[in-house]
Amino acid sequence: MTREDFLAELTRTRDSLILARSQGARRFRDQNGEEVEYKSDAEMAGALAALDRQIAEQSGLRTPITITFRTSKGL
Repeated sequence: MTREDFLAELTRTRDSLILARSQGARRFRDQNGEEVEYKSDAEMAGALAALDRQIAEQSGLRTPITITFRTSKGL
């Protein structure tokens, strides 16, 4: 399986999981026919976040490691 195929499969899985979550389903069957039952919406959200991280990694995008805030009182 090429990198592009793997990325496309991850994207299809994420899209299907988003659809299932929006419909209130807790059971999800992936492209391979495997069925997963999530105990809560938070667990589904975690799975989506993991898929998003994998997609970003495969796309060559990196998430920021540190974020620096600059604030002032405007004086």
